[in-house]
Amino acid sequence: MEKTSFKNLIASEQPTVIDFFAEWCGPCKSMKPILENLKAHIGDKAKIVKIDVDDNRGIAMQLGIRSVPTLMIFQNGEVIWKKIGISSVAEMESVINSLA
Repeated sequence: MEKTSFKNLIASEQPTVIDFFAEWCGPCKSMKPILENLKAHIGDKAKIVKIDVDDNRGIAMQLGIRSVPTLMIFQNGEVIWKKIGISSVAEMESVINSLA
């Protein structure tokens, strides 16, 4: 993903949940059903995007991501929330609902 397309992705007024992951990361694999469950709970309130840090090293470096999974919620180009490690549906849903 190029920096310009990443900037466009996070520039939206609609919250964007980004799961920074790596294919080799065990805990990252456990985020998939959590994010699917989150999508079922929030519908169109937010976009959910997965970004492989190995394929997007520039973006990962720019954001200071050193551990995966790292979850971030962006709105209007700003980081609203960040968590390193596995998060729960309830935690992310609460942040998203507070932005609506």
